Amino acid sequence: MANGAGRSGLTDLDRIWSEASVRLRAEIGDGPFNSYVAPSAVRMDSGGQLILVTPTAYARDWVRKNALRRMNELWLGLDGQSRRLDVRCRAEVGSAPPATAVAASGGNVVDATPRLAALAPLNGATPTVAPIADGARAVRAAGLQERLTFDSFVEGQGNAFALAIAKQVASWADGHFNPVFFCGPYGYGKTHLLNAIAWEAQRLRPEAKVVYLTAERFLSTFVKAMQDRSTAAFKESLRSADMLLLDDVQFVGGKASTQEELLSTLTALIEDGKRVVFSGDRPPMALTEVEPRLRSHLAAGLTCPVEAGDRELKIAVAQNRLKALSALGVVQGEAAPEVLAQLVDRTPGSMRELEGAVNTLAAAAGARLSAVSVDEASILLGAALRGGPERRITVDEIQKTVADHFNLKQADLLSERRTRSVARPRQIAMYLCKQHTTRSYPDIGRRFGGRDHTTVLHGVRKIEELMPQDDQIARDVEALTRKLRG
Repeated sequence: MANGAGRSGLTDLDRIWSEASVRLRAEIGDGPFNSYVAPSAVRMDSGGQLILVTPTAYARDWVRKNALRRMNELWLGLDGQSRRLDVRCRAEVGSAPPATAVAASGGNVVDATPRLAALAPLNGATPTVAPIADGARAVRAAGLQERLTFDSFVEGQGNAFALAIAKQVASWADGHFNPVFFCGPYGYGKTHLLNAIAWEAQRLRPEAKVVYLTAERFLSTFVKAMQDRSTAAFKESLRSADMLLLDDVQFVGGKASTQEELLSTLTALIEDGKRVVFSGDRPPMALTEVEPRLRSHLAAGLTCPVEAGDRELKIAVAQNRLKALSALGVVQGEAAPEVLAQLVDRTPGSMRELEGAVNTLAAAAGARLSAVSVDEASILLGAALRGGPERRITVDEIQKTVADHFNLKQADLLSERRTRSVARPRQIAMYLCKQHTTRSYPDIGRRFGGRDHTTVLHGVRKIEELMPQDDQIARDVEALTRKLRG
């Protein structure tokens, strides 16, 4: 096809686009073509680069992910000048009239005032992202945060195992578990790990297609595809991935059709030997709002907990964030150890909340960071610090909530009674203490009637073991978690 085009000297952009469009429509189907390609037009920027201009950024992203590579194959086969297409949305190139437009019916070209003369340069317009002529490369970069890499991840006792598994997945090592499911409380590094995996995996295998999505984006994109009757293109965009990473999977709960599509995608990828990584706020079998078949598949690989950080890890995270801000010129110098200690002690929530408090301190202190005292830091931070213990989930609160849930007295959980009706709620309470507080195993044991830390460790692991097997325990843990958070 390329040789024939070259001999005929086919360089008329209207004719090239018309023929390429007819072929593309036949390949991707009327639904996707009419939704994303038909409203677009070909133009030329000041540097002579041919650009497919889409009406919206959403259409631009879809074309990059699903059609740009094939468009360029068709175009190069018809264009005697061997030019390539880039894609940008209308907001990136201004409002000058397009050179060619594809009619929604039949893929024929319609005039766009006037014909090729309207292919005027785009008045210095430049893309807001680097030109990407490779659909897979565009997919790899979508939705990822540049700062969330393995280099910026702070390792500690609660996340060391998760970090090791994440690095193994990112290395494309043979013998991997599939799928890998990272679970733990909000704000303790699950999203960071998934981003880091994606960045490292694409660095090691630039030709691979690595797709990262939040569950909410998966849901909204799937719904849009159903509305546009382009579900086939949506399925292909995911099932052609070499690695799929889906963050906060619990948000697909209660959405029957979305769960069915996710299950089909998961099954197809695993059957093809592709890597699949998920994250959620609970272990798979504790996601009671997710239908049982999907839960079972999510739990079939490796479930990897990301636990709440201890005080030492939180101080390291705060220091790491300040170093990053210093490199950006936001602050100068280092915070005094006692200032960091106070910030950590008064921000008992997630790592995300801690970083927010560090950002506030850095913005307020600036070049004076090293001179800020503990008292001055308290004033600078103000409401950013969670000053009252009543705003954190405490061991006492957990004990009372669990006791009420199981129609027990709080004293029963602290007693020596070992009957199942008391022992199991006690283990659930210990598990929740480890999940929602920063208390160590020995400290939790002391608060449960002076028990040894090994007893607490056994109780926590027992509940982790039972949740995938016992729906009732999973429902109890879920209900108690909602009560504590609410």
